[in-house]
Amino acid sequence: MAGKNYYDVLGVKRDATQDEIKKAFRKLAAKYHPDAGGDEKKFAEVSEAYTTLSDEKKRKEYDQLLLFGGIPGADFGGSGRGRGYSYTTTVGGDWQDIFDNIRNGDGAFSGFDFSQIFNGAGGGRATGNRPSKGGDLTLTINVSAEEAFAGTQRKVTFTVPSTGEKQTLTVKVPAGAVDGGKLRYRGRGEFGVNGGERGDLVITTKVAEHPVFKRDGADVRMELPISMWEAALGAEVEVPTPDGTTCRLKVPAGTQDGKTFRFRDLGAPNVKRKGVRGALFVTVRVKVPTRLTADERKLLETLRDGDTRNYREDVENHAS
Repeated sequence: MAGKNYYDVLGVKRDATQDEIKKAFRKLAAKYHPDAGGDEKKFAEVSEAYTTLSDEKKRKEYDQLLLFGGIPGADFGGSGRGRGYSYTTTVGGDWQDIFDNIRNGDGAFSGFDFSQIFNGAGGGRATGNRPSKGGDLTLTINVSAEEAFAGTQRKVTFTVPSTGEKQTLTVKVPAGAVDGGKLRYRGRGEFGVNGGERGDLVITTKVAEHPVFKRDGADVRMELPISMWEAALGAEVEVPTPDGTTCRLKVPAGTQDGKTFRFRDLGAPNVKRKGVRGALFVTVRVKVPTRLTADERKLLETLRDGDTRNYREDVENHAS
């Protein structure tokens, strides 16, 4: 590394932004990390460079030393005179996300949580002979709303990045699964280093939206259209439930648009509390006819002319 400073190591200019520095390090870290078959020495060098340049205070001190010809660190481009910094890094383990992003190109790192790239582990093979647990692997499975309500199974195949081997697993999606829910399979992730245990396989459920039911955890919400006649006179209406059955809703006379009724234990199974179900919340939406026959219009006009109620009394009382 003789003749090189930290900017040279990362391949960036002296006026590089923090985003440019971070992007450069991610590329080099993915290339040289020992767990990915890279060069351990080069990985340590780029890690040391990033540790300094990613910290505004350390970078400022480093730039000042460069101006005077002194370069701190492990003889990066000079005699090592000057401050003689010695920084440690905490890099290590979860490669599934970074490999997936690498395949998508440079932009795939956008929004990536850098603190999680290496899973906070202690540097893979750079830890010497100490056992190091493998990183977690992640994947997503898609299920329909009906499958999420009732539970289902999926056979998935995934690749372990460090070895390239494919492994197959039957995933049991529990009844009541929610969108974004996590299923953790211990010991099915990346292989450990120096005899360390395997990481986990974390599966995220992606639940499709239902045309009628909306999930709120174990609770389920829906809107039920009713006619203006049913709202005014009252009615009994059959209401579908998530498990495929129906229940009967008694709509009281004079029910207003937006009124919500609650049915206990008719929602989705609660994945955190076995044997417990959420509630079904039914909100009525009063539908007004957009077209009227001549007879309907005449009847409504008769009702209107005979109605002496002041429906806007509250508004009028508070008007300026």
